[in-house]
Amino acid sequence: MNEITRHDNLTRHWQDLDARYHFHSFLNPTEMARGNVHVIVEAEGVYLRDSEGKKILDGMAGLWCVQVGYGREDLARTAYEATKALPYYNTLFVTTTPPAAELAAKLATLTPSGCDYIFFANSGSEANDSAVKFIRYFWNLEGAKQKKTIISRQRAYHGVTMAASSLSGLQPMHPQFDLPLDGFVHVTAPYGFENGVGLKDGPDAEAFAHQAAASLEEKILELGADNVAAFIGEPVMGAGGVIIPPPGYWGEIQRICKKYDVLLHVDEVICGFGRTGNWFGCDTFDIQPDLISMAKGLSSGYQPISAVALGKRMSETFLKADEELVHGFTYSGHPVAAAVALKNLEIIESEGLATRAGGDIGDYFAKHLEQLNDHPLVGETRSVGLMGAIELVEDKSTRKRFDEKKEAGKTCRNNCFAGGLIMRAVGDTMVLSPPLTITQAELDELFALARAALDKTASQFR
Repeated sequence: MNEITRHDNLTRHWQDLDARYHFHSFLNPTEMARGNVHVIVEAEGVYLRDSEGKKILDGMAGLWCVQVGYGREDLARTAYEATKALPYYNTLFVTTTPPAAELAAKLATLTPSGCDYIFFANSGSEANDSAVKFIRYFWNLEGAKQKKTIISRQRAYHGVTMAASSLSGLQPMHPQFDLPLDGFVHVTAPYGFENGVGLKDGPDAEAFAHQAAASLEEKILELGADNVAAFIGEPVMGAGGVIIPPPGYWGEIQRICKKYDVLLHVDEVICGFGRTGNWFGCDTFDIQPDLISMAKGLSSGYQPISAVALGKRMSETFLKADEELVHGFTYSGHPVAAAVALKNLEIIESEGLATRAGGDIGDYFAKHLEQLNDHPLVGETRSVGLMGAIELVEDKSTRKRFDEKKEAGKTCRNNCFAGGLIMRAVGDTMVLSPPLTITQAELDELFALARAALDKTASQFR
């Protein structure tokens, strides 16, 4: 990155504009109106730089998405060339574009379980919203119009449209908008730290897996299998706090779905494209889905694009219907976004990034994370691939949480930022998801900064 000269007045100018005109997502507008927003102006590799010249290590790859790191000239060049050739055309009205067609074909070679019929959208929220419609459409065509309810999990995050928010099991997302909508229910998450202490890593891990999955079967029986359309879940629950399922959990979930003829929708928006050490989380956890949604790492965040991949059962039903699909977006399969995504997949493949998190660098990440278990604030650490979590606790011996009003997670997050590290807080769970390109030296720096932030947080709560 080029050095940036400190420009207090220009920073203040951008902050003032932002406070006056920009309605931010997932932030209190009153807090934003104070004008203290960080202004990020450039990035390279795993580092950001703000308008005051401060260098910040991005431990979250943006929002779980910048798999190949920042500042990729080949992706910028691809976007430029694609924009020159065809800045926009739609994929409606019996038309396509070369990038859209080629990207769909490429994804079909990577997706699991024959999920090779690809629909494009622009975000994970749109992909999951579209998937809800496809699930309803499928059962309507199958003559099972009463199968409408979709079961998700508590603490799940699947997006912010009306349907995607309803799929989400993070309760604070619902009251402002009178959600969830009818037809969306939630069951227990496989959250060992809170729901299965002593089970997650011990000899009773299999019992915990069955216990966590049993809530799905209980809900299906309560509702009636003839009324349940699908179950949705991330292989690893990302924004819920990097909740890693115990061994056997996904096998039991699949058994239950098959037993009651419930479609299995796997949300790969965070886990897809190398995050867990394979192309998809389905590969890591041996999941055979009926459909999957994807976004984020599809383009490494360089362009907004997402997709839904349909398995044979659904795609064959749709093709046999011989009728127009009354759904789509202006920018579905946008030629520039598709070209950049295609190039991004080429980089992931050629540099071995799809499996890198499952090898030495993932092991190095896990080792560093485990070393934080000696910290007085840390109740547990856990990781898979290059995604990890740190549970903050007030009492280490009992795993007692801090009072919510103390905002321990937010305090730690702010201390991270002040020290030059992006680490996200999900309540009092700190989460990490760095670019897949991160080096051992950069991980050394990341965890040194994380420990310093934990130390500072501990001193503030003494």
